[in-house]
Formats: sequence, structure tokens, C-alpha cells
Amino acid sequence: MGRYTGPKARVNRRFGAVLYESAGAMRAYEKRSEQPPGMHPKGRRTSNYGTALSEKQKIKYYYGLGERQLRRYFDDAVRKKGNTGETLLLMCERRLDNIIRRIGLSKTRPQARQGIVHGHFKVNGVKVTSPSYVLRPGDVIEIRSNEAIRNLYRGVIANNSPVPLDWVSFDSEGLKAIVQGAPGPSDISLPVNANIVVEFLSR
Repeated sequence: MGRYTGPKARVNRRFGAVLYESAGAMRAYEKRSEQPPGMHPKGRRTSNYGTALSEKQKIKYYYGLGERQLRRYFDDAVRKKGNTGETLLLMCERRLDNIIRRIGLSKTRPQARQGIVHGHFKVNGVKVTSPSYVLRPGDVIEIRSNEAIRNLYRGVIANNSPVPLDWVSFDSEGLKAIVQGAPGPSDISLPVNANIVVEFLSR
């Protein structure tokens, strides 16, 4: 499910959250956010299993993960100290596609993934084409030195409103970002109950 190609507005309405940020999906969600898709959606009851599955699906849609990839992150998070759910989400936050979206070099995560796969970005001077690349403190993200590509991203920045991150510094003139530290719990951008996802994945 890493590459969902269906109607994105339906996903936003189903989960009652902005998981896809494309202009069309946002407009449709704003119009009908109180009405989930399907017949008689408000009369449906959700079991504990259904709630946990829903929270897991939110993570997959939001970060663009496949089931295997999510399981891999979960296995890594279990081995680390601290809250497993929090650790899982923080690993997702450190993905290259997520950081590119959050510093304002793309309007959506799918758009960020497309740019990475097309070879527009370098990390520490080396071209990276894997959106799931996990960044560490000290890593430097730059746009390839191709003037047409750099002008494309200057245009994206001019029409975007990035939210500054405490743990990533971004030079919009030089189109260069430096990961200065690790994200904390307050930096998690997805409102989700990660603890019930951990319980679900532990079964």
C-alpha cells in the first residue's frame, strides 16, 4: 500500500484527518469532512480491533508506508529503549520524504517522493533515490546542481508556507538543509494513538 492511487479525499473523510494534502483532496475534505464515505456511516459501531486497525492505516497513508515497511520500523522500535509507539513515529518523521515536505520543498509527501525517485536530492553530496532514507544529525540535504531543477524548487518555496523545524535548519536561498538533531515527541506531525498501534502489531 506504499503507493495508494485511489481517491484521496475519501481517505481523509474516512479517517477524519488530513492524511493527503493535495489541493483537490483538501477541498473535498473541507466540504464533506463531517460525512464519512459510504451508506449510513454515522450509525456504524467500531470495535477495539477496528479502532486499532484504523490508527495503523493512518500511519501507512500519511507516511506512504507499505505493510512490510511498517513492520520493519516496528521491529526496530521494539528493540530501542523508551516508548515504542513514540519511537516508531519518530523514525517515520526522520524519513527523507517527510523532511523534504516539512521544510517546504514540496507541497505533499507523494510530491516529495516523486522528486527523490527522480534523483533531485543529494544527502551528504551523494544522490539518494530512496524516499525511506532515514536521516541522522549532521546530514546535509541539497538539491542537485541543475538550474532547471533548482528553479523548480524555488517556485515551490515561493508558493509554500513551510513551518520551521527546531531540529532541521533550512537555507531557502541556498536550497540546503542540515539535520541538527533528532526530533522529539512534540515534533510528531500526525495525530494518532501510537500505543494501540503497538498493541495491534504485537499480536
